[in-house]
Amino acid sequence: MIQEALREIERGTAEIIDVERIEKLLTAYFEEGKNYTVKCGFDPTAPDLHLGHTVLLQKLATFQKYGARVQFLIGDFTATIGDPTGKSATRKVLTKDEIKKNITSYTTQAFKILDESKTDIVYNNDWLEKLGASGMLELSSTLTVARMLERDDFSKRFAANTPIAVSEFMYPLLQGYDSVELKSDIEIGGTDQKFNLLMGRQLQKVYNVKKQQAVLMMPILEGLDGVQKMSKSLNNYIGVTDEPNDMFGKVLSVSDDLMWRYFELLSAKTLDEVASMKEGVENGSLHPKKVKEDLALEITARFHSDEAAKMAKEEFERVHAKSEIPTEIDEFECDGEVWIAKALVDCKIAPSTSQARRDIKQGAVKINQEKVSDEQLQLSAGEYILQVGKRKFAKLKVN
Repeated sequence: MIQEALREIERGTAEIIDVERIEKLLTAYFEEGKNYTVKCGFDPTAPDLHLGHTVLLQKLATFQKYGARVQFLIGDFTATIGDPTGKSATRKVLTKDEIKKNITSYTTQAFKILDESKTDIVYNNDWLEKLGASGMLELSSTLTVARMLERDDFSKRFAANTPIAVSEFMYPLLQGYDSVELKSDIEIGGTDQKFNLLMGRQLQKVYNVKKQQAVLMMPILEGLDGVQKMSKSLNNYIGVTDEPNDMFGKVLSVSDDLMWRYFELLSAKTLDEVASMKEGVENGSLHPKKVKEDLALEITARFHSDEAAKMAKEEFERVHAKSEIPTEIDEFECDGEVWIAKALVDCKIAPSTSQARRDIKQGAVKINQEKVSDEQLQLSAGEYILQVGKRKFAKLKVN
């Protein structure tokens, strides 16, 4: 049982430091019923999560299956500093109102994955604000500037003469001090957080906590393009607040190869279940589309409901497999003749007229299910079903 648990915990990881400690914690749980703590920090820098953010949450849920209490750390104090985390400039500092709003949104979304009864929500402002000037000076004395510049993004910015605020040097120390205060057994984070995660181990030793946390790092999830990391700015993301139909359709749009990556990092199915499906696809007993549908159903149900996922599947088949119009379409109205490119923008199914023209050239635009090839088409009085690609629809009435 211990090895099975360890196998699921190691699943999809990029790197683990001190796996022996994790094995000892699992042994104590299975043999003595002794729980342990897993810390994960979240800086509430945005109100909504996408599936890339949930990779860590999924791993926390796995730990909860095997005896862990999750320390869901809200970095409400450190969010007022701004950790660049690999970026070339200091991150925007948030106001307290923005932080409060984002915290509410984060936790609501997180508990769609985590077991709330096995989760402790903690705020680092509770202890970091109490440190005071003397505590901060003592903390800063635990690390040299030379050691701090070993952090990749700091060394690059220093070499390029890009400004680094002294407060930014404090960020890894404060994150490490969180592990001192919480006495965490394990901390997890992304590969871009390695320096900060290791700081927790170091400071637990410095402050004589009598333990050093193990560190588990997860990789960055690729977006729908299968190349770059999932990001809202790159528009290759699946948001956890996406409507069921959009979420289901987006998951189905990933490539057959990327599908297995999503199973590994996002699915609650066991490794053996995933391996069985993969074998079925390889020997031809399972069609990749059927397997991908199972993944889309699982993810959509997680953030909505089983019923919503089932309805999304039926709607997808109705629209795409049978080339029918969706049952619910946003309706728009305008006065007088309108240029097709402007109509697509006004109906919010194209971001700009230039993109609309490109979509027309690529054959991605339909009116009443007929492809449009004329970029200069003018729509006169009447009602039209406008479509861009497979998922964007709008109803337009021209008066």
